[in-house]
Amino acid sequence: MNRFAILALVLAGLSWGLGFPLGKLVLRETDAAHMVLLRFAVAAVAAAPFALWTAEARALFRSPVVLLAGGLYGLAFMVQFEGLAHVSVTLAALLVGAMPALIAVSARFFGERVSRASWAGVVAATLGASLIAGKPDGAGSPLGVALSVASLFVFLAWLIVMRRAPKVQAPLAIPAVTMIVATAAILPVAWLMHGPPKLDLSPVAWSCIIGQGVVATLLATAAWQYGSARVGAATAGVFINIEPLMGAVIGVMLFGDHLTLALFAGGLLILLGSFVVVLGEGKADKVEAV
Repeated sequence: MNRFAILALVLAGLSWGLGFPLGKLVLRETDAAHMVLLRFAVAAVAAAPFALWTAEARALFRSPVVLLAGGLYGLAFMVQFEGLAHVSVTLAALLVGAMPALIAVSARFFGERVSRASWAGVVAATLGASLIAGKPDGAGSPLGVALSVASLFVFLAWLIVMRRAPKVQAPLAIPAVTMIVATAAILPVAWLMHGPPKLDLSPVAWSCIIGQGVVATLLATAAWQYGSARVGAATAGVFINIEPLMGAVIGVMLFGDHLTLALFAGGLLILLGSFVVVLGEGKADKVEAV
């Protein structure tokens, strides 16, 4: 197994997991749309050298697939953090644990074999998400839960589109171009929703925005694309669960989120179900290889 790919996937999960607590701090001073816009603007500035340095990278700005992927990626974060504004860090993080199950379902539609164990995991993860959504126990509103779940489907669309992205030599070219395209897609939406972004934020808020842009956006995306391209989908899916675990732990320990029975049971079902999905997919891949 490619050790560097595994390390990259771990890094991606940890970096994405930081996005929820950092975002919650920023949301104390501005709205979700502007926070996402500033986050991606920071990521775009950091990504610009990698996106503009070579002709190969610049050519990606003419790729319909990359342009669509960038737009979907920005939209997914806007929907997700609009949801975060109405739910706790822990709840938002745990709902992300349903993502591997969604990937398994989409794989079946694309002709990939999905084992019975994987379908059992899908059912468990779905029940967990339903339990949380049906009884958030003060951790959030139904609107927040609905937006958080909806963002997962937009992220899924991004993953599906990225399967058709052109192959390039520079590993950071596609993530870098994605950041710039996503920022361009977010800008008019955020402006129409709330006008120009508020820039007189506190040093704490700006530190969180910079951390979100560089670590939880650019670094996480680049690490995920590097790692997922070098291991099987089942293996990569396991590491998505690092994000909700990290977000939930930070939410409980640092934000005082109340870990209720519904949240605990629902989150446990999501995580266990997701692990069953990806392990089942791994077994299916071995059977097909025989």
